[in-house]
Amino acid sequence: MNYDVKDINLAQSGKQKIEWVKSYMPLLRSLEEEFSAAKPFKDIRISLSVHLEAKTAYLCKVLAAGGAQMSVTGSNVLSTQDDVAAALAAEGMRVFAKYKASEEEYYKHIEMTLENEPHVIIDDGGDLINLLYNKRRDLMKNLMGGCEETTTGIVRLRAMEADGVLENPMIAVNDAYCKYLFDNRYGTGQSVWDGINRTTNLITAGKTVVVAGYGWCGRGIAMRAKGLGAKVIVTEIDPIKSVEAIMDGFEVMKMGQAAEKGDIFITVTGCKKVIIKEHMEKMKDGAILCNAGHFNVEVDLNDIESLAVEIKERRQNIKGYKMADGRWLNVLAEGRLVNLASGDGHPAEIMDMSFALQALGAKYIVDNRGKLENKVISVPQEVDQRVARMKLSNWGIEIDELTEEQRVYLASWNV
Repeated sequence: MNYDVKDINLAQSGKQKIEWVKSYMPLLRSLEEEFSAAKPFKDIRISLSVHLEAKTAYLCKVLAAGGAQMSVTGSNVLSTQDDVAAALAAEGMRVFAKYKASEEEYYKHIEMTLENEPHVIIDDGGDLINLLYNKRRDLMKNLMGGCEETTTGIVRLRAMEADGVLENPMIAVNDAYCKYLFDNRYGTGQSVWDGINRTTNLITAGKTVVVAGYGWCGRGIAMRAKGLGAKVIVTEIDPIKSVEAIMDGFEVMKMGQAAEKGDIFITVTGCKKVIIKEHMEKMKDGAILCNAGHFNVEVDLNDIESLAVEIKERRQNIKGYKMADGRWLNVLAEGRLVNLASGDGHPAEIMDMSFALQALGAKYIVDNRGKLENKVISVPQEVDQRVARMKLSNWGIEIDELTEEQRVYLASWNV
């Protein structure tokens, strides 16, 4: 079967969405033109698992323009947009994704996406590579390597490398400057608040926002919360990041202390059980809990369910949990990625940079097949720099370059 989508007749709506984001993604448009002429992916099969919405769909079209045979699924059941999936399927791609798919159906879609025996995988969170290694090793015989989009996925890959079981080179796209400095900080910072504000219809100004985790995503969320007029508390396990948060103007404390103060809680750690029963017992009536980490394990849903005497849908995509003392705690988007499960994800201009890295990373894997070590590798500096220069060029901005005399000076020790 070439596709499993909700309704192929939704394709026209999905096509409109893809055309809209394409008009704001000049880097990918440039690569589409380049790839169409050069066909760097001729006879190459690519399996992709990324949040299946319009920007991802356009990345798929760019890779297909380069000759790739695309096999596509989503990386989160609440971020898949059925009309976008239908649009790709209508163009002849192998597409297996549905909004609100069951867990069983989700993993079946992952497996179906890999049944094309890919040469390259593009992963978001590590589900493709984990299924390949743990269940369908028979589908790995052609695998040259792949790219991983997220912090969470890279953590999993580094664990595989440390255990000596990683058998293919994997590019850590998230570690590129043009990914984490912009996508994680500005993309997550804006899209998380887009999702929260759209879902709750509540004001942020005057509230206390608790941000769990002060990596690049946490920095962006905290910065935007401050801009919206909120008081921000950061919780962290890293002493250096904690000092940074304080110097950035935020309070830092343990979650046990912050639980009593927060109106909105946003987890963005990549870990599990960040907000648990002992925290929930202290929270204010009406507190809002949401997650911007990859998996829905940061807010402990088992704990909140065990405390609740009543559970109901209080608003679309908001589940309310009534505590024994009458307090209501509200969880957005089932604890999944709030910016995608309650919104459209990062702005198109941000994903233009991230997906340019993905496209060029996939090309690097193909161009260097058989030459790379079976380990987690960095995005080559020339690729990172190229994406930044493409972005500046699109803005019409030129920057200085070193003169030969300056190059010699900087490379010399005896000056």
